[in-house]
This record gives sequence, C-alpha cells and structure tokens, in this order.
Amino acid sequence: MEKVRLGGFGTLMKIAFRNIFRNKRRTAFCLLAVGLAVFFIAFYGSMLAGMLGAMNEAVQIFETGHVRAVSRAFEADAEAMPVQFPVGEGRPLPELEAAVAAIPGVAAVFPRIKTYATLQESVLKHATLWGLRMEGESKAHHFNLTDRGDGLLEGRYPAPGANECAVGRIFADKTGLRVGDRIPLKTVSSQFSDRMWAPKVVGVFFFDYTAVDRDAVIVDFDRLQRLLTMGDAAQQLVVYADEAALSAPIARRMEALLGTDNIAEEWQDNYWVALMNGLMPVYYVVYLVFLVVASFLIVNTVVMIIHERIKEIGMMGSLGMSRREIVTVFFFESVFLAVLGATAGMLAGGVLTAALQNTPINLMGLMGDTFAAMPMGNALYLTFSPAQLAQSWLLGVGIATLFTLIPSLKSAFVEPVEALRR
Repeated sequence: MEKVRLGGFGTLMKIAFRNIFRNKRRTAFCLLAVGLAVFFIAFYGSMLAGMLGAMNEAVQIFETGHVRAVSRAFEADAEAMPVQFPVGEGRPLPELEAAVAAIPGVAAVFPRIKTYATLQESVLKHATLWGLRMEGESKAHHFNLTDRGDGLLEGRYPAPGANECAVGRIFADKTGLRVGDRIPLKTVSSQFSDRMWAPKVVGVFFFDYTAVDRDAVIVDFDRLQRLLTMGDAAQQLVVYADEAALSAPIARRMEALLGTDNIAEEWQDNYWVALMNGLMPVYYVVYLVFLVVASFLIVNTVVMIIHERIKEIGMMGSLGMSRREIVTVFFFESVFLAVLGATAGMLAGGVLTAALQNTPINLMGLMGDTFAAMPMGNALYLTFSPAQLAQSWLLGVGIATLFTLIPSLKSAFVEPVEALRR
C-alpha cells in the first residue's frame, strides 16, 4: 500500500516544536543545561579576551611598544638589563629617531633605558631605574591601566635633565619615601664604574601594575643617559604605530635600517603574549567539555522520549509517516531544545558582559600575587564581543545537535506493529 504523505517539512517542524512542551519540567532541565554551558562559554570567552587585551596593553606600554629595537648583544643578556650595548651601532640618537620616525605607519618613537640600582639606607635593597621622556610618552599613551590616565597620585614627573625621580605607590609605602625626600642609590655605568646618585623624589605614581609600582624609579632619560656615560645613545628604541597591525612591516624596515647587529621585536613576539595565544586551543577544549556534558542531558532526554512514546511512534508509522519523517520529528525536537537553550545562555552572557565591560575586576584582590609575574595590570575589563557571543551560540547548537543525532535515529528502528502491542 502506498503511504500517505501527512505534510511537508514545515509540518514536521511544527509537530517537533509542540512536542517540547509536553513535559515542561524535562524541557526546562535541558534548556538550563545548554544555557549554562553557552553562558559559561560567552562569559569565559569575554574574560579571556579581556585578559589577552590587558596583557597586550601592558606589554605595549611597559615593555615593547608596538616594536622595540635593541642590539643583539643586549638581547642575549636582557635579564641583566646591561647598558653597555646601545642600539644602532653607535649612530647618534637624534639621527636614529628621525630615520625611524620617517618609516610609514610610525606614530611616535621614544628612547628608553632600563637598568638595576642598589638602594642605600633603605629597607628595599634593589630597584629598577627607568629612563623615560615622560612629557612625550604621557601624550602618546596612558600609563595607568585602570583609570586610563598618567598615573600621578602626587607631585609631578621628573623635569628634563633634572636630578629628580618619581616612585610607585607600593615602592613609596615600603620605603617610607615622600615627595621631597632623596633616594641614595648606586648603579653601574656603561664603562662598568659605580655611580652614586641621590635623586629627589618629586612625584608618586600608581599605574595599577604591580611590577612597576613596586620596583620602578622613573627618571628623565637624558639625565640617566649622562649618569650612565652612554654618550648620545639609547639602550632601547620603542616605537608606537598608527595601528598595531602595522608592527610587522615597521619591524622589518627598522631591522634593515639599524643593521645586522640589532633586532626589532614586535609586541606579539613577547613571551607572555605568545604563550597566551598558544594556549587558546586549550581553552576551546574546555569549551567543548562543558558543551559535551550539557549535550548528554539532551541525549538522555531524547532516549527517554523515544522510550516513552513507543506506542506513539507506532501510531505515527501506521498513519503513513516514513522512518525518515519520524526521525526528523525527534531530531528537530532536540534541535529546538539546543537552539532555545543556547539562545538563552547567549543572551544572559551578552547582557552580563555588556553591563560589566566598563567595570574593572580587581585581579590582585581576587587572586593575590598570582598575576604579579605576568605583564598584566591589576584590573581586568571584560570584552563585549558580538562575534564571541555568536561563536558561543554556534558551538552550543552545533555540539548539542551533533550529539542528539544518534539517539534520534533510534526511533527509525521501532517497528509500528511491535510498538502498538506494548
């Protein structure tokens, strides 16, 4: 006998959609499981994007800019921060700055010096001297990672060429130093001679970046350059581009300009940035684990539905529905559960991340010194990303649907006559 067609594809979808409301408690549990998994992905992805963004920002401001040029000899012993190996093979610093500034896409060029100092008459024995041209750098980018400002709490930054310094709030609290005090310290010049120095504290800053707030003594670049007998040279050249994406071509142009004894490092080459980017596949595995766990609830639900509706399946078959149509009904029933749950989770994650994206999360308050060794500020901002939300939704629907395909096929093997006897 020829089977009667009971309706098209749309009719099967209507039947499947109505079926999800037949057991509201079971449906609610399925929606909750998938929704929580997608919410986790959306929120966790937003947090990871915020962490990566915070790390990129800290590296660009405090370490490399978009591109940092140093000599190969310096890079080989970078942990010691030597000042004996200037960048540019002895070329005058103004000439180097002008040549780099002329590279297309370069927005600003700053010379920097960073080296160690031993403190005299202090509970702290070591500090990091950081030679900067603060007037120009403060205009090019912000130093405080939370308030997006210059980071000054009190006083001012050192004047050009002056025997002055600014210290971090943590450093000032530990040493008891205040504006107007002097810091007796010793450092080693480029000629390996000891240099005794006692700059006056003219400012206290707070960058909300523990590594700098705790250890750094900011001094004027030109003053430190003379103190270290570096002549007309710099230890590092830090470049900021019009766009971060231009860092690669700028780095290649700088290496050609500076010569083979120098290297130009992009900010993406930083150890921590590369490590975080390399770990991203691991985070996707975590996402999948959550989704798989949530999908098992839908799988169990579909299996139970098929078991409970054995007679109904037999009735559907006897009324003329093909095996394919029966499978389609149960498959779409599970798909609707996945779609509704994923949509709820995506919306909840989107609303929360949008609401919190401008609210800093204090990592140091939550995790203590766990993040102190990483180039990342103490405050984390969630990143609201429609693309991230869409990705979480697609993952939720895709994984849940894939896992429910097999139990849906089970309905095709139910014989109508046997089913009606039960």
